[in-house]
Amino acid sequence: MPELIAKSALAGHAPLTRAATTLAEAPMTDITAIAPFPGQTKAVNAALKPLGLSFPAPNGQSSNGPVRLLWTGREQAFLIGAPAPEMGAAAAVTGQSDGWAILTLSGPLARDTLARLVPLDLRETAFPVGMTARSGLNHMAMVLTRSDAATYEIMVFRSMARTAWHELAEALETVAARFDQMA
Repeated sequence: MPELIAKSALAGHAPLTRAATTLAEAPMTDITAIAPFPGQTKAVNAALKPLGLSFPAPNGQSSNGPVRLLWTGREQAFLIGAPAPEMGAAAAVTGQSDGWAILTLSGPLARDTLARLVPLDLRETAFPVGMTARSGLNHMAMVLTRSDAATYEIMVFRSMARTAWHELAEALETVAARFDQMA
């Protein structure tokens, strides 16, 4: 019987750094969609309590160390970094690990790079640390999270990971070239 080995969506892509800004693939991890059934948010929060999490408000997240619950749409969130607890009849729970890829963009040009591809106001006042939004990355669907002042996580469908990498790398190259000319 053949042994199957999981590969990341961008296996073989080394991180790309330009002007102290790095585009990289995040390590593979558990991703599970949790969608509470109507009136079951309290039961979902009770199931999440052992993980130190609660169901997030729109555009928010709940985190406990490396385990996070990101809002991804109306009455839906992605649990990242841990297996989902038993929800019983409180929520629909579906594995998403093999359907998504997570990229990180960090450094002084991260926001300017994303601004070329994302139709969101990414200024600190409009998109603070900890915010999550479902939007577009050029022509692709994505979930964008601001991890810290200079780091963004970009979740895209696994089938679009190489295209997302190409788009982000090209935008980073362009922004870095402008930065180098100004320096």
